[in-house]
Amino acid sequence: MSAIKPIRKAVFPVAGLGTRFLPATKAIPKEMLPIIDRPLIQYAVDEAREAGIEQMIFVTGRGKVSIVEHFDMAYELETTMGERQKDLSVLEPTRLTPGNLVTVRQQVPLGLGHAIWCARAIVGDEPFAILLPDELMIGAPGCMKQMVDAYDKVGGNLISVLEVPEEQVSSYGVIDPGTRDGALTEVRGLVEKPRHEDAPSNLIVSGRYILQPEVMRTLEGQEKGAGGEIQLTDAMARMIGAQPFHAVTFEGRRFDCGSKVGFVEATLALALERPDMADEVRAMATRLLAK
Repeated sequence: MSAIKPIRKAVFPVAGLGTRFLPATKAIPKEMLPIIDRPLIQYAVDEAREAGIEQMIFVTGRGKVSIVEHFDMAYELETTMGERQKDLSVLEPTRLTPGNLVTVRQQVPLGLGHAIWCARAIVGDEPFAILLPDELMIGAPGCMKQMVDAYDKVGGNLISVLEVPEEQVSSYGVIDPGTRDGALTEVRGLVEKPRHEDAPSNLIVSGRYILQPEVMRTLEGQEKGAGGEIQLTDAMARMIGAQPFHAVTFEGRRFDCGSKVGFVEATLALALERPDMADEVRAMATRLLAK
């Protein structure tokens, strides 16, 4: 068996229009909407860094410049804060090592699979991670760290999954499970939005992936699937059986920040965990619920 190559690169598909959050996203990328005081994209990048990933690849579209600027040096801001003796450590997570921030444009909205394919030249012949910023995954360690730890043992392709009540499976992609070993489950197939009575499991795919570079060859065919888009799920399904494929059941919480309710839930949940604001937020919530 050949040595397992480390995961050094992560792809962040951030070209979407964010129409569900209009008018807020008319001029601001949805990935820059803050959960308390950090934009969504920052949570995803922090998660990747915790997992030892070095290079962040943003697949962007028009109007997404602020995402790149967020991770750049802000000389005027930092100089002014320094002169006023303000604490600069709050900006530390926004600094990426020079050369480790890469962007590529997805000029046409042809789906998640197409967005990933746009990063093919940067990914090269290395395995890589994918993080969907809309899926805010909170855990200790984070979701991608849990996945990288599993990858270091089994190699191949991995996806993160979560258990949901059976009546909810029709809203998600689910796996057809094989052998289980703790949090690790062999993936025999992927089923998109099955009826709950037909679902092979209640383990849903949840926005984090580690894939071998061969997936790019599969995506090269530009074959369109559901919704007339190039689907990443279709490309992954073709790799099952040809390469090891496992799911990692995430130990933590997932917030669907692609929905307004999920966004509010994430903000409230994270605020209640912060020592600097938890008591005030809890008291505020109690007052609002009493009305």
